[in-house]
Amino acid sequence: MNINNELVIQVGSNEDKVFQDPWQQTDYFPSSVYVVKKPEFVAIAEAVSDEYILKAKKKDEIDEIYPVVMTENMFADPRMKGLAEYIGATAWNILESQGYDMEGVSVYFTEMWCQEHHKHSLMEQHIHGFGSQLVGFYFLDCPPDSSRLVFHDPRSGKVQVGMRESNLNQVTFASNAVNYAPEPGMLIFANSWLPHSFGRHASKKPLKFIHFNILISEKSVHAPKQSAEII
Repeated sequence: MNINNELVIQVGSNEDKVFQDPWQQTDYFPSSVYVVKKPEFVAIAEAVSDEYILKAKKKDEIDEIYPVVMTENMFADPRMKGLAEYIGATAWNILESQGYDMEGVSVYFTEMWCQEHHKHSLMEQHIHGFGSQLVGFYFLDCPPDSSRLVFHDPRSGKVQVGMRESNLNQVTFASNAVNYAPEPGMLIFANSWLPHSFGRHASKKPLKFIHFNILISEKSVHAPKQSAEII
């Protein structure tokens, strides 16, 4: 991205000469987050998720320190086909738009599971490896005071030497993190190397969302184990 602007340089006191020189700004190595509202999938996704959550609750007790329920994978459930196909097509388009060669490439789910976060739950900052290219979230139930989804600057060198931000309420090149307030039907994608986390959940009602990881494979190669081809 190129931005033409004027760089204002003032030397000495206000009475000294002010230089205004044309300059070109070029931003390299971006980190993108993609957000779209898809409320039409909420009803069926929530119904299926509730079944899986109930099954998980019968299997395990909710931990008092990390009060969260996590289900088994749902990508093979035929009732999730509509959402899964939309996610797959979007993931493929995102990678192609980023400049990756997607000729003869399919995208797969490695994980697609529901998380139900109860009061005081959180998610530590982390990334997803094991070949994942994209990660994403589809929000289902978001009561007031829900946890916020936070994406962190992946450049450790920049974070290490970073200066104090002039305004923490503005997203600038100085920002070390950005956050999103979840809404039902909000679908978010990011590259898997972008660290993410959730803050403490403050509501008495649980926050519920589907989390998923996407990897790619050549169509001539067998699909990875425990995965589902989307497109």
